[in-house]
Amino acid sequence: MTVRKRLFWSNILMIFVPVIATVFIGLLCVGIIWISFVNGAGLDLQDTEDFHRVCLAITETIEQKLDEETNLTSLNALLENNGMTARVFCRENEVYSFGAADENDAVLMKAAEFLNGNAVVSHNGRSLYKTNQKVNDIPYTVYILSGNHSESDYAHLKVALTISTIVIVVTIFLSILLTNQFLTKFAFRRIAEPLNILTNGVHEIRDGNLDYHIDYGNCDEFLQVCEDFNEMAVRLKESVTKQQQQEQSRKELLAGISHDIRSPLTSIQAYVEGLLDGVAKTPEAQRHYLTTIKTKAENLDHMVSQLFLFSKMELGEYPEHTCVLRLDEKVEALVSEVRAEYEEKGLRIETELTPVSVTADPIQLERVIGNIVENSLKYQEKKFGMLRITLTSSENRCMLAFDDDGPGVPQEAMPHLFEVFYRSDPARQNPQKGSGLGLAIAERVVSHAGGTIQAGESELGGLRIEICMPCGSELNGKDTDCGR
Repeated sequence: MTVRKRLFWSNILMIFVPVIATVFIGLLCVGIIWISFVNGAGLDLQDTEDFHRVCLAITETIEQKLDEETNLTSLNALLENNGMTARVFCRENEVYSFGAADENDAVLMKAAEFLNGNAVVSHNGRSLYKTNQKVNDIPYTVYILSGNHSESDYAHLKVALTISTIVIVVTIFLSILLTNQFLTKFAFRRIAEPLNILTNGVHEIRDGNLDYHIDYGNCDEFLQVCEDFNEMAVRLKESVTKQQQQEQSRKELLAGISHDIRSPLTSIQAYVEGLLDGVAKTPEAQRHYLTTIKTKAENLDHMVSQLFLFSKMELGEYPEHTCVLRLDEKVEALVSEVRAEYEEKGLRIETELTPVSVTADPIQLERVIGNIVENSLKYQEKKFGMLRITLTSSENRCMLAFDDDGPGVPQEAMPHLFEVFYRSDPARQNPQKGSGLGLAIAERVVSHAGGTIQAGESELGGLRIEICMPCGSELNGKDTDCGR
């Protein structure tokens, strides 16, 4: 049952349970009072036979007291308990009286005078018993009167109503108290338990236990909250893991920058000191030193430019001029510019290009292609190597692949090729072969353009780089001017 339903029924029961209990007890009290009055359960003697029997007992007691010449006041308690009054006369002189007189007493006593012997008369709910007794030859007349039924009933009714009122008030109080305790267990316990579970989960996350998972089996409103908590914990762990990875990448970035910049700077410093110390004495040696310094400075400038570009990409601030262009023409133009130079250095480039149009930034695209082609040359170990570039299209996607016959990359290193400053040489003993930023920049450029890039084994025996991009001529409002 959901919490909402429990609260609904709790509100209903909080009203109806005390009402039902009060009505039940009230009806019970009314029934008891009714039965008491109908059956004569009060102290008044409504039955004539009962009245006569009690009167005989009282007159015997009076006769005994008179015979013993004791005080008749001892009869007061007996008469009071039976709700009766008494008058005792000796030769028309009253010798004993108990109880308050009633307006009907004179009428009853006068009526009894006309009756001989023992007599019982009644008038307006009041009964009188008359008997003549002779004790020690002294005549006595005894009058015993019953209480007035109306007044007695009213007094008893007030007592019964007072007791009933107290019982009903106590019933209301107890029913509210017991109902509240029951409803607290029924409704609020189902709220307190999930809150305690969530609080414990928050404390676990606060204390660093990001693997904590809440198992909640009840199907109520808290189920979705607990599921959202578990999802939050998973996302938080992913975020923390990603942050730790980024922190590690920053450390590796600083270490890589320090290492890669120090190498060319050391070389430049050494050659400059050689020139200053006169080690290069001939013009040819001096020219060689200066050429080396120039090459190292260019490498250093290229490295700083790559680092600056990568930093801007990380911040998402690098300039972008997107347009529709023929990817096959762009690749062929770039290859034509460097084909002769690369062949002289031992790398032959072949192309198999299908005409395809893509939407991309031509400058960034040139940088991606140039970095991949340059890597094939730098890591080529054969005297004469080959790089094959193929471009194919399928439906709305096109694939640009680079296959070389170089030394390749170990399988375990494939997923890390596009990380910053990663080389398959863990000891980083060959910084002259690259800064480690080229493929990282390529991965971000391709991803920004909506494509993917991945590495694998080439059928030529070396490394294969595949770039998959959406193709077509829809620009969706982007710049169409590819002029530079």
